[in-house]
Amino acid sequence: MSNSVSRKTTPRSSPYAALPPLVGWAFFPLGFFARLPLAMLTIGSMTLLIDSTGSYAAGGMAAAMVGIGSAVGGPTIGYLSDRFGQRRVLVPVAVAQAILITALLWFGGAGPLAPLGVIVLLAILAGATGPQVGPLARVRWMALTRKRDTGGRELSAALSYESMVDELGFVLGPAAVGLLAALVAPWLPLAIAAVLTIVLVPLFAVHRTEKAVLPAVKNAVKTKLGAQQVTGISFAVAGMIGMGTFFGASAAGTLAFAGALGNANIGGLLYAAVGFTSAIAALSVAFWPSGWPQASRWLAAAIFMVPAALALQLPGDLVPMIAALLLVGIPVGPVLVTIFTLGGEVAPRERLSTVMTLLSSGIVVGTAIGNSLAGLLADSHGYAGAYAVAAGAAGLILAAGIAMAILRLRQRRAMLSGNGPRA
Repeated sequence: MSNSVSRKTTPRSSPYAALPPLVGWAFFPLGFFARLPLAMLTIGSMTLLIDSTGSYAAGGMAAAMVGIGSAVGGPTIGYLSDRFGQRRVLVPVAVAQAILITALLWFGGAGPLAPLGVIVLLAILAGATGPQVGPLARVRWMALTRKRDTGGRELSAALSYESMVDELGFVLGPAAVGLLAALVAPWLPLAIAAVLTIVLVPLFAVHRTEKAVLPAVKNAVKTKLGAQQVTGISFAVAGMIGMGTFFGASAAGTLAFAGALGNANIGGLLYAAVGFTSAIAALSVAFWPSGWPQASRWLAAAIFMVPAALALQLPGDLVPMIAALLLVGIPVGPVLVTIFTLGGEVAPRERLSTVMTLLSSGIVVGTAIGNSLAGLLADSHGYAGAYAVAAGAAGLILAAGIAMAILRLRQRRAMLSGNGPRA
């Protein structure tokens, strides 16, 4: 009897304790390392091209093309996964991306240098075939927790964990690229990314959790999105574009700040402070009151985020800036968790993968916007100009959150009156 009780998730126990029995312990390292190639590909292509051509413009172009490819290919992979199942899509996609990454590293400098147009094309295709492990893992969690009595708490814990892992990936991925490129060769990070893709993504594809997600082909259901669903998804995507813009602008601003101190090489280390507090705050979301509506959580975090982002303008020395970066990271994780959760609530079950990849692509698009705008303003106005873009991005996140809160309130009132569709 004691054994059966210990396996249950009681209201007082940690919701994280219920996750390993749902998916098995192997799912956690598999899901983490299988998503690292996406974080390594952008910075890895930039590092390789800068080394082989001596041009920052060429490196920036390659990284931007990876982002554009991912923004277009991600939702396509999500749609195909909804239609045919994750396993049928991920395995060929993993093979294709591994081949394209190998071609990019070879023609980008490890072998004979190809014309820039060829490199741009390879970068776009390599980005477009990114397997989207993070969004598709979230879809599996949603399917696994949907019918359980404690599914709400478990899903909140799972999405909090996924956001924490994303944060770690986008911190550790670039750090690994820089270390490997400096100690061994600039092409090595891309080679490792290709190996991780061809080995781990198929293992993720065939993991037993994939069976929890029923493809639309087997479901035999044609899904048409309603106007309110389209509006809700649009607000969520806008919020993720704002988050991506914040990431890109705050990273550029931190690099500019480090450069102003005379040591641009510490910029990446400084920026890790944002990921540190963001990851911890993301994990805390699973313990927030279950009765607190998701849209209200988004608003609360965004209201905190706006003045915190404005505070990045104030420090002039290293220690105060570290404190400011730690502070602004606190609302980031909860916003990510909340928007992914809302996306899962708004989207129909048959389109979950499409919506999750759309949200992730919003981050990619926003990061490109933030990098470019903040880079321009950093040249003309220093790190304060770049951080102004980050503050504007926080304002966009707040505006999208207000719009989502109004939409959800109207949906709730319509449901209570018996005149509205399911939210």
